Amino acid sequence: MNLYSRYIGPKFVSCLCSMDDITAERERVIPLARGVVLEIGMGPGLNLRFYNPLNVTRVIGVDPNDDFLHLGEARHRSSHVPVEIVRAPAEALPLGDDTIDTAVITYTLCSVDDPEMALKEIRRVLKPEGRVLFLEHGLSPEEDVARWQRRLNPIWRSLAVGCNLTRPVAELLRRSGFSIQDMEEYYLGGAPRVLGFHCRGIAQAS
Repeated sequence: MNLYSRYIGPKFVSCLCSMDDITAERERVIPLARGVVLEIGMGPGLNLRFYNPLNVTRVIGVDPNDDFLHLGEARHRSSHVPVEIVRAPAEALPLGDDTIDTAVITYTLCSVDDPEMALKEIRRVLKPEGRVLFLEHGLSPEEDVARWQRRLNPIWRSLAVGCNLTRPVAELLRRSGFSIQDMEEYYLGGAPRVLGFHCRGIAQAS
């Protein structure tokens, strides 16, 4: 691991993910969480302040990257909901079957090594009535935008420490055995279209 990916890249990504427009998107999704929550890609803990302590029993935050987790230590400690940090990849969750009420995926499918495997693991640990709350950026359905996303992806992936512009979020959910109950697809205001195509919604196991 080079110096950029260890010290600079995580701070750059955390700064981007803390922007006002993105924070407003988080605030629309996270309060919907209920019960025992699994958050994939806990990292700097940017979602923690939006969990409703009246509805959330605890949050299990999974992340394999110590450099991102280090940025969130103060938020983890001061969280108003109980937080358990688990250092593990999303593709191999050290959790039992049918143990999670809500899975939260925000700006994470772009960077996991194997998004389908990660989603299948989430499906395994979700209770039968459990839900996935997702907020992700990804591949645009507009070919002109998607073409530029594919061109820029190698550069962006290096700059943003593994983040990809070309993950088809809705398709990945469906291929992994989820039924999308509610979804909005849109470009985030103020962001370049190659970076700003978003999917926000709720899914359940098919």
